[in-house]
Amino acid sequence: MNIVVMGAQWGDEGKGKIVDYLAQDAKYVVRYAGGANAGHTIVAGGKKIALHQVPSGILYPNKKVYLGSGMVIDPEALFKELKMLSDNGIEWEGRVFISDRAHIVLPSNRRMDVERDKARKRPIGTTGRGIGTTYSQKSERDGIRLADLLWEEKMSDLDDEDKEFITEYKDKLLDLSVNIAEKMWKHRKANTLFEGAQGAMLDLDSGTYPYVSSGASCSAGAAIGSGIGPRAIDKIYAVFKAYETRVGNGPMPSEFNDSTESKLCDYVRTTGNEFGVTTGRPRRCGYLDLVALRYACHVNSIDALVLTHLDIYDELEEIEACIAYDVDGKIVTEFPAGIPDLNAAKPILQKFKGWKKSLCSCRSYAELPKKAKAYIKFIESFVDTPVEIVSIGADREQTFFRRKPWKK
Repeated sequence: MNIVVMGAQWGDEGKGKIVDYLAQDAKYVVRYAGGANAGHTIVAGGKKIALHQVPSGILYPNKKVYLGSGMVIDPEALFKELKMLSDNGIEWEGRVFISDRAHIVLPSNRRMDVERDKARKRPIGTTGRGIGTTYSQKSERDGIRLADLLWEEKMSDLDDEDKEFITEYKDKLLDLSVNIAEKMWKHRKANTLFEGAQGAMLDLDSGTYPYVSSGASCSAGAAIGSGIGPRAIDKIYAVFKAYETRVGNGPMPSEFNDSTESKLCDYVRTTGNEFGVTTGRPRRCGYLDLVALRYACHVNSIDALVLTHLDIYDELEEIEACIAYDVDGKIVTEFPAGIPDLNAAKPILQKFKGWKKSLCSCRSYAELPKKAKAYIKFIESFVDTPVEIVSIGADREQTFFRRKPWKK
């Protein structure tokens, strides 16, 4: 069985924890998009592990993980990450593989990434890790794939800095290289988990373009970036938080107002630890945007949702969620494509009573307070998609299912 886990918002929804949890019943885990700009934090047994390129299933000793064709691999960052795993007692040798069709991030890509964003009239807010320029070169058919490291004529076109860089990592990368399409065909009868990066609203085609990532963070990206066909996907989970966050520039209609909602923003950011795993920069925070979530469900054929960070609202008397936008006096209930409309959009909010009770001890959906369940029920009704998994804390055990995931 093949299950996809993707983000339903602007990334940072808690995908790493959910992939880690679902991976206990999978044999293989494939990361299908993104690069070192992603950050997935997992807490197991009180120990925190931050991953950036290695799929989250690596923490289980009997799992094999694949970095897919849709990824852009930063060798320097990757081998630092693998060393970190070794330092933490996690043996990864013989369990980590890279698609020979994945593209390589070079020093020139990182340099161009920073320079291009500085030169833009409307900067995107890139992490400066060369992700966008590597994807750009891929589209222009000028990129370097892992398989190309053995193509001497192609490698001779690189400048001296990039050649020296590749020489340092060439053998180590080739040792991990596999034909992922053949591997996925061979493993087609096993439980395989496909892990996305970023989120639905950062997808290159369906996100808030041009303020998006350069990869396919949509559900279809799992097929594109993993060497399988779309009909091989059995179930698509999308992870979302009980509120909204975004990193970098771009529209965010439900963002907290700095002048009138700064206290609420500080509370959510601090309580939810909303600081980038990769960059450390504070995330923009706002009300749960149900208009955007419904759009994400529709455009990605989401089968079920995963709700995280619900416990952040434990102390609040009242909760609000965005159910429509006011765009220059016009009520809008569908997610707009135009940046001017999104920038002008003001959230129309619906209030919910808070539960004023810690959720941390809950170990099943039935144990949730009635008001928390009412909040979830409204979300399901609004987006017409069931919430099948709920997370109420950072640890693995603070997760429960309403339906078994690995069952067709």
